[in-house]
Amino acid sequence: MAISMTEAAAQHVRRSLDGRGKGAGIRLGVRTTGCSGLAYVLEFVDEVASEDQVFENFGVKVIIDPKSLVYLDGTELDFVKEGLNEGFKFNNPNVRGECGCGESFNI
Repeated sequence: MAISMTEAAAQHVRRSLDGRGKGAGIRLGVRTTGCSGLAYVLEFVDEVASEDQVFENFGVKVIIDPKSLVYLDGTELDFVKEGLNEGFKFNNPNVRGECGCGESFNI
């Protein structure tokens, strides 16, 4: 099982962690919500729990809890800029469908 991050995503997370002044990395997870059932959750992590899985890309740690890893295995986290908008993009090979608004997905 693996999670990866593009260099653009790693640079964005690194800048955010540096600006915050602390943090072990970023947690990527899923929660139940929305029209399709699941949504991505991103949050800073100050301490890694013993049950967490840690994947490091370009010097940045992506931390995943065991329950989320089942849904996220093989996902690539990217950071994209499109015109005036910018944000994270999740390239998840497990997704079978997404809601029309793009806020949730199903596996």
